[in-house]
Amino acid sequence: MHSEEIEVRTGSVEVVYDLGAECERFLRSARARDGLLNVWVPHATAGLAIIETGAGSDDDVLAALRDLLPADDRWRHRHGSPGHGRDHVLPAFVPPYASIPVLGGEMALGTWQSVCLVDTNVDNPVRRVRLSFLPG
Repeated sequence: MHSEEIEVRTGSVEVVYDLGAECERFLRSARARDGLLNVWVPHATAGLAIIETGAGSDDDVLAALRDLLPADDRWRHRHGSPGHGRDHVLPAFVPPYASIPVLGGEMALGTWQSVCLVDTNVDNPVRRVRLSFLPG
């Protein structure tokens, strides 16, 4: 297995960050052929989604999460920014892992699919993402 951890700077705003370029670079460095790419976010307040980006879907995801998990005072988990407790619930809806088939060294994604980090935690501007390639 080939594995490495990368750092992603998400800043102080909610974000859907496309990890495609980082995943492709990693697969090249791993000399990947056929197997599985596992992407893991070792954080209690971030997740991974495979979605279309650039056509509004990324903003729609954040809007839906704001509706589903409002940043208000309903949360028992209360440290950090107001409403930060919702960030700790996020991984129950947007899991912190994804596995993508790799065929011939390329991710076998659909035409409009991208692997994205979903981060609503404005208190943590830097994230770690673990990329692991398991050969078939």
